[in-house]
Amino acid sequence: MFDLSGKVAIVTGASRGLGRQDALTLAEAGADVVITDILVEDDPDLQKSAEELGSALAQYATSQGWVHTNQTAEEVRKMGRRSVAIKMDVTNREQVRDVFKKVKDEFGRIDILVNNAATLDNAAQIQNMSYELWDRDIKVNLTGAFNCTKEVWPYMIEQKWGRVIFMASVAGTMGGFGQASYSASKMAVIALAKTAALEGGRYNITANAIVPGIIGTEAFNMGNPDMNERIAKRTVFKRPGQPKDISHAIAFLCSDEASYITGTALEVAGGIPLFTF
Repeated sequence: MFDLSGKVAIVTGASRGLGRQDALTLAEAGADVVITDILVEDDPDLQKSAEELGSALAQYATSQGWVHTNQTAEEVRKMGRRSVAIKMDVTNREQVRDVFKKVKDEFGRIDILVNNAATLDNAAQIQNMSYELWDRDIKVNLTGAFNCTKEVWPYMIEQKWGRVIFMASVAGTMGGFGQASYSASKMAVIALAKTAALEGGRYNITANAIVPGIIGTEAFNMGNPDMNERIAKRTVFKRPGQPKDISHAIAFLCSDEASYITGTALEVAGGIPLFTF
């Protein structure tokens, strides 16, 4: 593993799926990790909070007990790292500002930001896609990543070191049938990563996007088995990737070994865009 000892990371959307694994892998590499998510399992109004998001996936995850915000922080602490779990809505700019200031005050620095929080449940062809869900997806997936990056930026400039990771998707680079809002937002975060790389270079801040393919998270596994198999067969390996395939790539990009890599979109997709048959 790459050595991230002494680094402080914030991972958004870290209660489950890729975000949770990203947090655990960064901790395994030595980093202290702040776990943030809009859903926290000890929230007395957890189900109501999920319903207010307007996300069918969030509601289902909550009903299935897939919210592990505090649990993830506890697992990080058991590794000997510092960690806290904080409820945070990436679309609430005042809340994001307050959370990042709190982390800076308590942990002394912020070295790594993983912009993982996203919506994924809006599936409709363009003529049937609601304006409300389009706006929600852009607000969370793109503007949410911008909000967090903007708030962490001064801290990274001050210490002249930083790593910002944006989570994109092959749905962004390839397009996704019935996924106009998701695809557009995920392609846009690649452009945001490249711009952050240009602006951050003089301060020793790198910014990169991860482009996952089909990954075996809870969201994938709850899908139609026949459709999942069909999609997996498009990969070179004829199988979905695993969350650690993504988190290991992130650990590398956050390490000193990747200090000359910035502005890239690293595809971790099992060759799904290749001409396979």
